[in-house]
Amino acid sequence: MTAKNVDVLLVGGGVMSATLGMLLKQLDPAMTITLVERLDHVAHESTDGWNNAGTGHAGYCELNYTPEGPDGSITIDRALAINASFEVTLQFWSYLVEQKILPAPRKFINPTPHQSFVWGDKDAAFLRKRHALLSAHHLFADMQYSESAEQLKEWMPLVMEQRKAGQSVAGTRVEYGADVDFGSLTRNMVSHLQTQPGFELNLKHSVNSLRKSKRGHWRVSVDDDTTGEEKEFNAKFVFLGAGGGSLPLLQKSHIDESQGYGGFPVSGQWLVCTKPDIVQRHHSKVYGKAPVGAPPMSVPHLDTRIINGEPALLFGPFAGFTTKFLKKGSVFDLFSSVKPYNVAPMMAVGRDNMDLTRYLIAESFQSHKDRIESLSNFFPPAQEEDWKLQNAGMRVQIIKKDAKGHGKLEFGTEIVAAKDGTLAALLGASPGASTAVQAMIDVLHRCFKDRVASPEWQARMKDLVPSYGQSLINDAELLKSVRSRTLQTLGLRQS
Repeated sequence: MTAKNVDVLLVGGGVMSATLGMLLKQLDPAMTITLVERLDHVAHESTDGWNNAGTGHAGYCELNYTPEGPDGSITIDRALAINASFEVTLQFWSYLVEQKILPAPRKFINPTPHQSFVWGDKDAAFLRKRHALLSAHHLFADMQYSESAEQLKEWMPLVMEQRKAGQSVAGTRVEYGADVDFGSLTRNMVSHLQTQPGFELNLKHSVNSLRKSKRGHWRVSVDDDTTGEEKEFNAKFVFLGAGGGSLPLLQKSHIDESQGYGGFPVSGQWLVCTKPDIVQRHHSKVYGKAPVGAPPMSVPHLDTRIINGEPALLFGPFAGFTTKFLKKGSVFDLFSSVKPYNVAPMMAVGRDNMDLTRYLIAESFQSHKDRIESLSNFFPPAQEEDWKLQNAGMRVQIIKKDAKGHGKLEFGTEIVAAKDGTLAALLGASPGASTAVQAMIDVLHRCFKDRVASPEWQARMKDLVPSYGQSLINDAELLKSVRSRTLQTLGLRQS
């Protein structure tokens, strides 16, 4: 069988592959890129609008990004890093909008205030301290805080409706938060890529095997699920951006760096309301605190969503126990991922996280009435008949060896790359898509070192992301400049 030669093979048609493909084509239009996706269209798993929160994760409202220690101290480093990463993403999207590569911003991103809401004296004290720490930094200087019921009624009327009088409440607000339809964004990026010479999209194509050739390239065997034909690609670089499917593919590569990694799958569901008189009374994303034992992806939030141009309210997510790695995956995914090199850390994580397992199983057995009761903490007069249950996407949390060789469960995202830079994979979940541009820039630095270091690519990177090579965390004036541009270009500043 004759293999087709390509510079880059992207596996998985989600936001990560689309972002990397777009960056590479902007840096080198002559590069040949092939994207293979096992479903019949792109952005249909975790990237689809209904399968994720759509939150432009910036750390404004997500309380799990600022954990509180046993001594009451609050760590804000992760929130700062995530906020800076999202600003990088906004810069790249702004460039694509300015160049007419992406459509009008409202087709994929909408201004939606990001708010946190808690009740009870203890949580109010936590939120007060969190606000004081974050708002002292220039990245979060515009964050507002209030314990006034009257002020909170203006910020989040649905949340405060029929709330018990005298209850201790507190909230924060950042006006220029965003709701992102990552599905629409990704489909538009891939549509543009299809107009470019040297780019090819193969739908309903499943990867069978990856093996390294003597020349140092990757021979990738792919099944065409429409014709039954087997194809081969000879790729100088392979990116595994297949969401929950990335771990099994990484294992097939047999690179040394894949050793020790495992996955812990978590399913999700939303309560969805499309009733106009309710939807129109809430315009924000309101995040609370996660229940004890819940994974970070299960932080409860009541969200305004605009998906494919249609407004809705989503509440959740409600997590569940699953053995699938993808929504359209197999119940055997988890079992087939167990290898001699990761069985010990996976067993250790199972032993050390029994509270998480119990929580997920309990969530799976919740009734509709139970879920509405959880919703009533955010919308007190919620009625069962106004909300329906909808399945969200799968998330595969990372299991890896820690410094002592024991198992550790990670709740972020991580790039795993071969030491020779010929293959990279993205594992993990939140904040995921919101930090896609920074994540893919990291892939460029690890896998295209020489080309990124060239004067041509350095200059081009500054065109695509003006803050490239500089720190938005440390440079307040730089942040002011780039944020002013992105808020204006993407229509995120409402006042």
